[in-house]
Amino acid sequence: MRIGLTYDLRDDYLAAGFSPEQAAEFDLPDTIQAIEEAIRQLGHEPVRIGNIRQLVQKLAAGDRWELVFNIAEGCFGTARESQVPALLDAFCIPYTFADPLTLAIGLDKRLAKLTVAAAGVPTPAFAVVFSLAECESVKLQGPLFLKPLAEGTSKGISAQSVVFDRGALYRVCRVLLERFGPVLVEEYLPGREFTVGVLGGGKETEVLGTLEIILRPEAEAYAYSYRNKQEYARCVEYRLVSSEADPVVRLAEELAVLAWQAVGGQDAGRVDLRCNPAGEPQFLELNPLPGLHPQHSDLPMLATALGIPYVHLIGRIIDSAVRRTGFQNASSCGPAVARL
Repeated sequence: MRIGLTYDLRDDYLAAGFSPEQAAEFDLPDTIQAIEEAIRQLGHEPVRIGNIRQLVQKLAAGDRWELVFNIAEGCFGTARESQVPALLDAFCIPYTFADPLTLAIGLDKRLAKLTVAAAGVPTPAFAVVFSLAECESVKLQGPLFLKPLAEGTSKGISAQSVVFDRGALYRVCRVLLERFGPVLVEEYLPGREFTVGVLGGGKETEVLGTLEIILRPEAEAYAYSYRNKQEYARCVEYRLVSSEADPVVRLAEELAVLAWQAVGGQDAGRVDLRCNPAGEPQFLELNPLPGLHPQHSDLPMLATALGIPYVHLIGRIIDSAVRRTGFQNASSCGPAVARL
């Protein structure tokens, strides 16, 4: 297949004046190189497309691909991860990972929690604060955990994200509202933390494996924070844990599959859970567009811990997308659409 590759390159945004934190979700050049080489090793022809603006230019010029390997995060708006898939849908070009609706739900942590809760997956009680005045209406049992409503890469999360009194709630909300917009406030979970890798979607969803996130003494307290994630080699231990030996892990994986199916995840991704004081895992959030740096991103790290080569992980993602889409393309959308 001729496989296009859509992505947002971090260097481009830094050169445009974005701060390192603002550009943290975007990809490094070696991520693009690694995916490109894996696609080539799998016998396909990789074609670099780039971000949504470059995709628009290529589509307007008549370029088409049998499949697009999409890791574009988007730049503006709370549904920014949906932009590239929506455009590809308009041109009947199949792509890897979730559709626009699932990506929008996944990025909006409120919608994700409501969706999985409706499917019976436990998640901490929460509220959303859109203005500082709304802090007064938060009636949750503390301590509380605060984070931006629609950000990834742990942006906005630090040791100060856990608050123990009303004054701290106002102080942290003020900072997050100014920097990121709406704030998700939820009851803090003090127990073990897991990230569960999943493959496929729907009834074919399967668990790849689970890593337990363990903060080292050098780490920021309380959470898998932005700093801890950036300095993961020093601050975090990623421990491969087995559902066969640990019933808590087994329950976490079962809940992860239910959550993944509830939001409509496809091909590959991650579900993050943490345990309440009783040791019971609860849903935190999920990532239907996972990072794919071969050494630094959680999903490839999990695959490596399981002995799965990076190229095989990319191959499983592509195979899932091909099975799901059945090589649909513009010609299958009808003659009139194909001529547009």
